[in-house]
Amino acid sequence: MENVNAGYGDVQVLWDVSFEVRAREFVVLVGANGAGKSTIMKTISSLLHPTSGTIWFEEQRLDHVQPYHIIDVGIAHVPEARQLFPEMTVLENLEMGSLCARAKPHRKESIEWVLDLFPRLRERRKQLAGTLSGGEQQMCAIARGLMSKPKMLLFDEPSLGLSPLLTQEIFRLASKIHGEGMTILMVEQNVKQTLAICDRAYVLENGRIALEGKGRELLENEEVKQAFLGI
Repeated sequence: MENVNAGYGDVQVLWDVSFEVRAREFVVLVGANGAGKSTIMKTISSLLHPTSGTIWFEEQRLDHVQPYHIIDVGIAHVPEARQLFPEMTVLENLEMGSLCARAKPHRKESIEWVLDLFPRLRERRKQLAGTLSGGEQQMCAIARGLMSKPKMLLFDEPSLGLSPLLTQEIFRLASKIHGEGMTILMVEQNVKQTLAICDRAYVLENGRIALEGKGRELLENEEVKQAFLGI
């Protein structure tokens, strides 16, 4: 992402935002509510087009393509608040994640892979997604994203609305997925836990990148401690 400005109507949210995610990295964007974290995710996914600046993925320019093209190039977005199809079963939600041409031929093996990754979903594969618990819904949303066989996974606030125990489980699963070679960009308010597990992080303040560095180094940064950890 290079010098990206974006917003909603006359309200500008992102100001000259530049950052990078390298192949197989786990990168986190942290910041307070309203800092622009979810706007970055929507801009990468082409749900929102920047007013200026460029977005590149593997030498392909993405800042003014259609959202379906994002899936085609290998980026999957696990959205804030899950956004499952509540009247469909878990299995049907997973199938919806594999509709792109790249993923559809591998649907059967992908379903087995994600059900092995999330055993609880195997138990509930015939259950309506809307009747799952919050943690199970988040697992289903992640699994649906993985069904597109992405090269890069975008997580938008995966711990939102979850208990501390379930939050730890979601972060453990994210680390496991990363360990299998997946590139991850995560937006998250749970600063302490995410900085502990990521490779690098960027701190977003009022729509601008304020700090960047290795996750554990930022955990020791006095500014981060005061702003986000209450220390």
